[in-house]
Order: sequence, then structure tokens, then C-alpha cells
Amino acid sequence: QVQLVESGGGLVQPGGSLTLSCAASGTIVGISAMGWYRQAPGKQRELVAFITSGGSTNYAQSVKDRFTISRDYVNGMLYLQMNSLKPEDTAVYFCNAGSTYSGTYFPAANWGQGTQVTVSS
Repeated sequence: QVQLVESGGGLVQPGGSLTLSCAASGTIVGISAMGWYRQAPGKQRELVAFITSGGSTNYAQSVKDRFTISRDYVNGMLYLQMNSLKPEDTAVYFCNAGSTYSGTYFPAANWGQGTQVTVSS
């Protein structure tokens, strides 16, 4: 089983940047894909971006060209560089270790505690 711990959230002004990190531990060998999700108050959790074991990336339209997902396979780390942040990016961000099939990300059942990102002036 994989344990996930997110960090790096905080309060940032609109237009600012943040980098989120996710540390994966446990049975991380063989993880085929990892992703970032977010959940705003009163809304469903949504997929923000994912990266495959081959390095292919995919982004939600709302964050495309602003967010960059990356992965350090050796150290079990996942990152999300977030630029040009908007108030609507405010949410709790979660990482996940899952799988992909035909370009679709399938999340695993275990989640970290999440990290809060608040974009406000």
C-alpha cells in the first residue's frame, strides 16, 4: 500500500505561484501513474493533472498552461507547479497514485490528508 503526504499549500495573492509536493512511501515500485486532485468547498473532487510512468502529462482545461506536474521516480515525489493562480484555484489539493488506461486516469483508493491552497488578495 502507498502512503501519501502532501505539502506546500498556503495563502497566495492572485497571479502568484506555489509549488505543491507529495511524498509517496510504502509500495511505490510499480506505480504506473500519479495525479493531483482538488476539492473546493461544496464541490466534488476534481482531477487537476496526472503523469504516467512514461512521463506523459494531462491537464484539466482550467489549469492548462498555468500548472505543471512533474515526478521524481527515484525519491517517490510528485510535484505541482502552479503559476498565475486565480481565486477559483482555491481548494484542498490531494495527490493520488493510480493508473491509466486509454488516456483516462483511474485513482487508487488511498489519499493523503491534502494541502490547502487559498488564492486571495
